Amino acid sequence: MNQTAFVIAAYVAAAIGIGGVLAWAYLTMRRAERRAEELRR
Repeated sequence: MNQTAFVIAAYVAAAIGIGGVLAWAYLTMRRAERRAEELRR
């Protein structure tokens, strides 16, 4: 294998990791907003 395969694999791994963190942060934010809204009621 040449270097290109490792570079592509690193980009794919980074993209998956970043996507996972973004999804986790979004879901956590939505949960916090829902709880804050329930406190106002």
